[in-house]
Amino acid sequence: MKTQYYTATTIDGYIADDHNSLDWLFEVAGGDEHPFGEFFAEIGAFAMGSTTYEWILDHENALVHPENWLEPYGDTPAWIFTHRELPGIPGANLHFASGDVATVHKEMVAAAGGKNVWLVGGGELVGSFADAGLLDELILGVAPVTLGSGAPLLPRRLSSQRLTLTDVTRLGQFANLRYSVGPPTS
Repeated sequence: MKTQYYTATTIDGYIADDHNSLDWLFEVAGGDEHPFGEFFAEIGAFAMGSTTYEWILDHENALVHPENWLEPYGDTPAWIFTHRELPGIPGANLHFASGDVATVHKEMVAAAGGKNVWLVGGGELVGSFADAGLLDELILGVAPVTLGSGAPLLPRRLSSQRLTLTDVTRLGQFANLRYSVGPPTS
């Protein structure tokens, strides 16, 4: 079982632009070549921050069309980290959480039943898991785009002592990089 951060990023390290838009990602040729189905088949639970969740609500119209959530994610339990009241998607297995990621991570691992835990984003949430020593792997699809600013991939320093490159592949215009993540150093 691994806790994985699987996301697309720009060459300059952003996962969304200044307006939380992913339009840059959908403009890249070859984006549909990513083996998301294979990846998600190994996921038993996942988590995201409120900005990511709200993007899905808005762009997938998931409150009116819950099938837009249920089709890719089924009944896989999802934790939404937020300090606000957010609407739930009808039929989705959602858990709203705040506070210490270690406590929630234990719940996620138990719910995953031996499968992997996916950290969808954003970067600050994933950084909290990394700070707590609860991030095992980075899987990055690097797109041939620069934004200059926006939501950073991981807004903290992880030294090369914590990161080990384990795989590099090409899928269309994307360079896919995998890194194992070691524990925090003191």
